[in-house]
Amino acid sequence: MGVWLNAASAATVLNIVLLLVLGSVWVRNYLEFRSKHTLGLSVFAALLLAENLLTFNYYVINRQVADYLSQADPIAGKAMMFVQVLELAAIVFLLWTTWD
Repeated sequence: MGVWLNAASAATVLNIVLLLVLGSVWVRNYLEFRSKHTLGLSVFAALLLAENLLTFNYYVINRQVADYLSQADPIAGKAMMFVQVLELAAIVFLLWTTWD
């Protein structure tokens, strides 16, 4: 697997960890306040977590997909890494605003 997919895998793992933290905070807030806003944030975290778990499966667990991407189209690996890093930046920002 190429360096770009390794970077994408690392960003995906960080996304999963941070989404678990955010999701737990938002679910706890929903259970306390029962607002639609915190429910929406909780559902958003759950859906984004599902997307990242599926991506983790493609990058790490199901090596056929990662091997195919690194051999067939190296530009796709760079693009996927860029998307994961942008997603990581967005999640870090959400974490910052949630803890503030």
